[in-house]
Amino acid sequence: MLEVPVTQGMWESEMGSDPSRFEGSRNLPVEQVSWDDCQEYIKKLNGLNIAPSGFKFSLPTESQWEYACRAGTTTPFHFGGVLNGDKANCDGDYPYGTSTKGKDLQKTSEVGYYPANAWGLYDMHGNVYEWCLDWYGDYPSGAVTDPVGSPTGSSRVRRGGGWDYFAQYCRSADRGRHDPAYRDNRIGLRLSLVFECEWRRRQESERCGAEKREQSHRWSSQGLCRHCGGEMTGFFSKKCKDCEQSK
Repeated sequence: MLEVPVTQGMWESEMGSDPSRFEGSRNLPVEQVSWDDCQEYIKKLNGLNIAPSGFKFSLPTESQWEYACRAGTTTPFHFGGVLNGDKANCDGDYPYGTSTKGKDLQKTSEVGYYPANAWGLYDMHGNVYEWCLDWYGDYPSGAVTDPVGSPTGSSRVRRGGGWDYFAQYCRSADRGRHDPAYRDNRIGLRLSLVFECEWRRRQESERCGAEKREQSHRWSSQGLCRHCGGEMTGFFSKKCKDCEQSK
């Protein structure tokens, strides 16, 4: 995983422009990029064939992001249980784990300014939220290893908190979500490297998910069951004759 969030300089070098609100340094994290924008950026990077042999660039999955953020810790933050703006860029007027208020910069900070976690990753808490690959969904009911997340959904996961958020939203475990087209000056991204075979599997999963969403929308617009395409019966509370799912 990239040691820092993608910077404005990194983004502009491939995309030709910088959408960020904040100015003053090319080492500020890029922001005001949607999940969809990030896919275009990553597509360009992979087209350059600059990743190590057998690997491709990608957004991290939600589970990969949290695993990397924690770096072996179980506390709310990789540095412990207290945050008030001293160890990460957040709204220090609303601290976590203490009543002592701290800094509120009211803007992004250069990547790498705050201490890294035990695995050498900077800004995993605060500064900008980071898009993850996954659709937002419920966690699995049982124990799983390196899960990919929900195959479909309406919003994508974002993690890490940001410069304008209370400290509690910067915790390792905190989850956020937004529409894939949403842009905000508090959201950026971080790159990860994945095996090319895994990258291709993810691409196929995304393609199949998109086809299923399109089919579901088409069935629903025709008054059919969005789950299986069957006939819907009933007046007030409609139910599918075939799969018995409600509309």
